[in-house]
Amino acid sequence: MQELILAQPRGTARGETQRELADAELQRQFESLLPECAPLVFRVARGVLRNDADAEDVAQESLLRAYRSFHRLRDRQKFRSWIVRITFRLALDRLRSVRRRGVREANWLRESLPPTNSSPAGGDFQAELDRALAELPEKQRLALLLSAMEGHTIEEVAALLAVPVGTVKSRLFVAKKHLAEKLRCFVKTTENR
Repeated sequence: MQELILAQPRGTARGETQRELADAELQRQFESLLPECAPLVFRVARGVLRNDADAEDVAQESLLRAYRSFHRLRDRQKFRSWIVRITFRLALDRLRSVRRRGVREANWLRESLPPTNSSPAGGDFQAELDRALAELPEKQRLALLLSAMEGHTIEEVAALLAVPVGTVKSRLFVAKKHLAEKLRCFVKTTENR
């Protein structure tokens, strides 16, 4: 991921106003948080989109939006969870856009090709997993992404999302239960001997 460079023209010491000094201080605060959070932003976007190029675009957009709105963030301690939420929502928007485009293209292709009688045989586990993950509500998907796929502890996920530990446990339980139900057809049952 390329590094986001935030540069603003600096005036002379006498010409700087109070506002310019405040803006410069905000920029320094934001830049001090970037080394820790930028990789996390990319990983969250990558976890949702499963595509490095799109994840980089979303990560850059997330950092840019966070920079533009940083002055509104009251509690700087919650920066990580705030930027994770921004990234997750932007990644979901990108994913929905890609899917809508894919549906339009598939419909166009279906209309232009002659009909066939073949049907897809068997189930593709990855496709089913992606579909089941897409059906999860946003809050459950984000908790599952951060916990199971990013390897954060439940306490870390609770801190990132700014919710109680019990809420994270509940979201994970429901998300895992939903995935288990959707992916049951891929489990081979064994008979007791």
